[in-house]
Amino acid sequence: MNDIRKIAVGPDYKGGAMHYVVGQEILGNSHFIHLIKMNKNQSISIFIENKKREIYLWKQFNSYMPVSIEYNIYFE
Repeated sequence: MNDIRKIAVGPDYKGGAMHYVVGQEILGNSHFIHLIKMNKNQSISIFIENKKREIYLWKQFNSYMPVSIEYNIYFE
């Protein structure tokens, strides 16, 4: 189960990192972030979805990039 909600890529979380959030509209609102996934080799993949519900790999960051990860938390 992949429950990554948000990532920040870059060494300076507040000042210089790029932030990606599941559901965020991108590319002129033609796509949104569908899934952020950590791969077995510790790299991060970002998948996007368009209005036709087609899903594409958009970006991938290797394990050497500084990344901050926020997970979904479910309370019952």
